[in-house]
Amino acid sequence: MDQMIPSATLEPPARGHDWLALTEAPLPVQVATDWAVRPDCGGVVTFVGTARDHSEGRPGVEVLEYEAYETEVVPRLARVAAEARARWATVGNIALLHRTGPLQVTDAAVVVSVSAPHRDEAFAAARFCIDALKQSVPIWKKERWDGGESWGLEAQHLQDPALVPGPEADG
Repeated sequence: MDQMIPSATLEPPARGHDWLALTEAPLPVQVATDWAVRPDCGGVVTFVGTARDHSEGRPGVEVLEYEAYETEVVPRLARVAAEARARWATVGNIALLHRTGPLQVTDAAVVVSVSAPHRDEAFAAARFCIDALKQSVPIWKKERWDGGESWGLEAQHLQDPALVPGPEADG
């Protein structure tokens, strides 16, 4: 089953509290933030990871290309969201969106948007979600720069989101 979402259907879910997606389309940052807003949640934190123009020892990065084990991405994103909810029970909505394919410098590669009744929980849960996503979801990046290309230097073994340490919220 193909887990990739075409650009025309990258919209928030009509029901439920998790929006999980892998797509080649540009990420709808403002739509994700707006979707996370709820009447019972006073805090919304959105993190946007963008393609930058350098990496360690690699100035002049021009393009990042993301590849994914597509059939595993959304189920693993669901595990990240479930673990965030287990740690911060009052979390409202969680959006975890990631791009694949070639991205130009400054393009959004990942969006995490989390709502909670209070800012401490929203910040902590959002921080956990991006950390757990990077450590447990099978997405890899190749960097292209003037003079070469190579897979990213920060590759690591995937782990269960429950094993990812995270900040604790101060109620």
